[in-house]
Amino acid sequence: MDDSRLGRAIRAVRLRRGWRQGDLAVAAGVSAPTVSRIESGRLAAVDLGRVRRVADALGMQLELQPRWRGSDLDRLLNARHSAMHEAIASLFARSPGWVAAPEVSFSIYGERGIVDVLGWHAETRSLLVMELKTDIVDVQEMLGTLDRKRRLARRIVADRGWTPATVSAWLVVAEGRTNRRRVSAHRQLLSSVFTSDGRTIGGWLARPNGEVAVLSFLPIVHGASIKRGSAKATLRS
Repeated sequence: MDDSRLGRAIRAVRLRRGWRQGDLAVAAGVSAPTVSRIESGRLAAVDLGRVRRVADALGMQLELQPRWRGSDLDRLLNARHSAMHEAIASLFARSPGWVAAPEVSFSIYGERGIVDVLGWHAETRSLLVMELKTDIVDVQEMLGTLDRKRRLARRIVADRGWTPATVSAWLVVAEGRTNRRRVSAHRQLLSSVFTSDGRTIGGWLARPNGEVAVLSFLPIVHGASIKRGSAKATLRS
């Protein structure tokens, strides 16, 4: 991210709106000195959350583009995501009665996207919507995306002949200090969304009963198994 360019963009949009720095500070819920530091490109002294609030108040979309060794970062991220898919495929292969469909794309009334994994248990007509995250960046966006996919799930699987009686959600996050720290920082919000204890997911997969919403951590190694931990369990420790 070009700190100086971002600062100039924030200032230009503020002036276009006819706002003073104090007006923007009030709208964003930050201090006027914070706005001044952002506009002057001194972002090292401002946390990312405040920068996002300032951009949001102006109706601006803030996109961060991490770069590392040219295209090596893309290959690294794809490899980690692929490893998670392999681990989940292995899990379902060991779970009788389940069919797993990876990378299911959809386009419904203008809403488009890809469900990382759809799990279907025909005997109980249980549908499981899974989201695999190598890195947690924006918690609100992550939850909104998973909620949208869960809401559209019945329509997404209609052409497969699946008629779910229940639709559950499972967020699988790559194990790591940063991801655990971000989960801990949003423990109240995540606990209100993921109300099922992740330690019971193995039993639920063996005998699906009702709807669940679970967050679990997964080590990024080939052939890995789901850790016996969850957002709720982690937050209690």
